[in-house]
Amino acid sequence: MKNERWLWIFTILFGGWVFILSAQLSKYSAIGKIHRFDPAVDQIIPKDAVLEKIAEGFEWSEGPVWIPGEECLLFSDIPRNTIYSWKESEGLRVYLRPAGYFSSNPPGKELGTNGLALDREGRLIMCDHGNRCLSRLNTENFTREILVDKYRGKRLNSPNDLVVKSNGDIYFTDPPYGLKGLNKSHLKELNFNGVYLLKTDGRLILLTKELTFPNGIGLSPDEKTLYVSVSDPQKPIWMAYDVRGDGTIHNGRIFNDAIEWQKQGKKGLPDGLTLDQAGNIFATGPGGVHIFSRDGKHLGLIETGEATSNCTFGDDGSTLFITVDMYLCRIRLNTKGIGF
Repeated sequence: MKNERWLWIFTILFGGWVFILSAQLSKYSAIGKIHRFDPAVDQIIPKDAVLEKIAEGFEWSEGPVWIPGEECLLFSDIPRNTIYSWKESEGLRVYLRPAGYFSSNPPGKELGTNGLALDREGRLIMCDHGNRCLSRLNTENFTREILVDKYRGKRLNSPNDLVVKSNGDIYFTDPPYGLKGLNKSHLKELNFNGVYLLKTDGRLILLTKELTFPNGIGLSPDEKTLYVSVSDPQKPIWMAYDVRGDGTIHNGRIFNDAIEWQKQGKKGLPDGLTLDQAGNIFATGPGGVHIFSRDGKHLGLIETGEATSNCTFGDDGSTLFITVDMYLCRIRLNTKGIGF
């Protein structure tokens, strides 16, 4: 009888700990699937990795960037003209609103900020759809400085995504997604959609105007290769370019294409991308986040189940944060992002 009583007490206590542990583990719901196409992906994605949905309720989440000093993630909700902050200990809060255009009747299609990045001094650089510019945020009084809004006297379309080189130069893409009517918009002043290099001395260099809808952009760890995604439904591809010593590009080639996944009906197009320290590319596209080796081999897919816009590394460098339409997600990996 005495032994049975202790067994009963142990069962209650053990069951309580299991309940508490389960509650902690289930704080965020798991979504999606992990697809492993090559054994090399096991060095990148742990066997027990889970894609977690950590926030939701957005119209179109985009442009995630990790802020090391504050241990938080910033990201855009373009249609809501808002930059949100997410922190493990605090959850979700509004960081900046309005984030892009200040009028309630903007002349564009998507008025908020899109891609976000930090410059060498840790200041926030924003691709501002509504104001059709790159701007820098002063966090002391939350005023903005326009870095560039014109090319040869003509207004940019709607800067979309960016990457900052170690010397401070900024590469960015300029498709027409912020304009009503896109390429047919009467407000479009440039007859192309460009990829640009903004030098630290203020010079703006057009790198290429040959891409139909340039979108996501990233640099290899040695900064010798520039990757650009093309979100053209007729030709959904990822491009790679060699980077010259002066920062300009040449030898453009198709790094990979997404046409087969698109034909399978998977949601999304080539969009934002990021790289790890080994040079692997994490590229959003039809189905979720595609993982490519630096030589172009398709290693795996983090399938999200929704159109997926962008991704970035954060925390200690091994957490991949992913903006997925109405969700913000994360997954722990074995690798680390550039800069960690």
